[in-house]
Amino acid sequence: MISKKNNQISDIHVGDTLPELSIPITVALIAGGAIATRDYFSGHHDKDAAQAAGTPHIFMNILTTNALVQRYVEEWAGLGARLKDLKIKLGMPNYPGDTMVFNGEVTSIDTEINEVVVSVAGKNSMGTHVSGTVSLSLQE
Repeated sequence: MISKKNNQISDIHVGDTLPELSIPITVALIAGGAIATRDYFSGHHDKDAAQAAGTPHIFMNILTTNALVQRYVEEWAGLGARLKDLKIKLGMPNYPGDTMVFNGEVTSIDTEINEVVVSVAGKNSMGTHVSGTVSLSLQE
C-alpha cells in the first residue's frame, strides 16, 4: 500500500519516482466503475455483448482509468495535495484477469505556486494502458 504521508514540496525533486502500484483487473472493478460513472455501454458489463463487438471480454472505461490514475498520484502526494490537472491517453485495453502496474516520476516542480507535475504510466500484459501527466498543488 502507498503511504498516506503528506509530501512537502521542499522534499520532492525532479526525477523522484513514485512507488509502483499493482491493480488487479477484475470484472467487479470494470463493471462497478462503469456503473458508478453511469456508463451503461454493454462492452463494460456484458461479456457476450463485448465478444459480439469483437473483444475477448468486457473492458475498462476511461472514467475508471481516470479515477485510478488520480488515486495513484494522490495517495503518493498525501492528504494535503489538491488535483489541478489530469491529462491522459489510452492505449491497450484493460481486460479481467490482467494486472495494471502504475509507475510515475516527478517531471517538474514550481515552488512559486506549489505545483508538482508527475508523469504516469499504467501498463498491463499487452503494453501501456494509460499514460499522461498529473499536476498537483502541495502544501508547503
